[in-house]
Amino acid sequence: MLLAALLSLALLGTMEACKGRSSSSQTGIVCRITRPAVLVLNQETTKLIQKAFQRATYPDIKGERVILFLGRVNYGLYNIQISNLSISSSQAELKKDKSINIAIQNVSVIFKGTLQYEYNGGWLLAVHRSVDFKIDTSLDLQINTQLACDGGRVQADTSDCFLSFHKLHLSLHGEKQPGWIEQLFTDFISFTLKLILKGQVCKEISVLANIMANFVQDKAANFLTDGDIGVDISLTTSPIIKDSYLESHHKGFLTYKNQSSGFQDSSYTPNILGDSRMLYFWFSEKVLSSLAKAAFLDKRLMLTLTGNDFKALLENKGLDTTQDILQEIFQGSFRDSQVVVRSLAAPLITCKPEGTIVKSSVGVEIQLLRPDQASTVTVFSFEEDVVTVIQASYEEKKLILDLSDFQIQHKSSRSFSTLSTSQESVQDFLKTLTIMVGIPVIISWLEPALTTLLNSKGLDLFDIINPEIITKEGYLVLQMDFGFPQHLLEDFLQTII
Repeated sequence: MLLAALLSLALLGTMEACKGRSSSSQTGIVCRITRPAVLVLNQETTKLIQKAFQRATYPDIKGERVILFLGRVNYGLYNIQISNLSISSSQAELKKDKSINIAIQNVSVIFKGTLQYEYNGGWLLAVHRSVDFKIDTSLDLQINTQLACDGGRVQADTSDCFLSFHKLHLSLHGEKQPGWIEQLFTDFISFTLKLILKGQVCKEISVLANIMANFVQDKAANFLTDGDIGVDISLTTSPIIKDSYLESHHKGFLTYKNQSSGFQDSSYTPNILGDSRMLYFWFSEKVLSSLAKAAFLDKRLMLTLTGNDFKALLENKGLDTTQDILQEIFQGSFRDSQVVVRSLAAPLITCKPEGTIVKSSVGVEIQLLRPDQASTVTVFSFEEDVVTVIQASYEEKKLILDLSDFQIQHKSSRSFSTLSTSQESVQDFLKTLTIMVGIPVIISWLEPALTTLLNSKGLDLFDIINPEIITKEGYLVLQMDFGFPQHLLEDFLQTII
């Protein structure tokens, strides 16, 4: 469950959290990870606990005691190392408004090293010994993890950590009469050893927790960044722990070339999301619109097709490429032309129960290549306002965009040569062209482009199960189940070798 708490941070995606005077009214993104997800993430918690035991440094234990008949006994345990580490199981429980309680049962570990002791028993009896020792221990570990804020970032606070010992048995190798010596030193060192083990193991768990917290937060920040475009996912409130889920609220503000733009009046309420699926994301439509704006500002909303490619698209849709209007627009040569489609303004995205509505102003230019093939001249252009209703899904690690409705409003057209076709016929043809070719081409271009972008961030490495994309009035919800993200754990373990 320690792993669950930390990987939850990856899914919660905190970056510059708990900083400034944010409020829930600024929330643009909400992430909820539920108890079923916590149980899946808890599967590999034991690997982190093993790492904590292995990475911990165990200092020498020195002391002295006065013993009847032996006098003053000085002793020391040196070069303490661990072996034969095994962990039986781990359990997790969410404590409402408090912590994530992690119980690790039946940790078995052997400590080895060298025991040196000396005493002067009188009558010229002086004993100096150095023998190998083995301490066989069995214990339980309890960690109550709180999600705390420190230095502007969310950290896992594991300071409420303690060990309960079931067994602590000392064995000496090379001692002629080990029985009473073993019992003697077991009595000497058991209390001190327990304190040291608790201190060192819990300290290392805290170190690992914060290393991993930073690791997963950086992963999350990178996932939401591409080039100059990013999303400010600062927390607007402290993380929320309920009996059935963990939840975090984030700004979701657009950052573009180190400039940020925000919004107010969040419409999120907790009853929007459930707890039957493992993972939920809530996005305000304002976040989606701001991302579209960033793509426009970054000149990403432009598509160029060669004349021959465009001709093939027309033929694929059953359109006659020899008809007069096309021959006039392309001046009789598809081969020496190209078609440029671009967004003239930032698209506006809104969410409705029927789907994601995209309002865009689109310009299309038909360009002829000059004889040098290095420059072009525009011979025809037109502009349209297009409204599309899109229903999105994610299947077989691919984003699917289905067009459910559309509206097209012709704005203007311009020909740089005289057309024999009437203006009304030109407008009807352009509308047909947009319906049959333009919109499908843009969708077929966007689907692999967005899928490639998501996969470049590692989305395809996750085992996402039955994802659903649901649109409602003013917001979009992603809900899904998932398998354990083994690649994240392996990446993290590589960083702490």
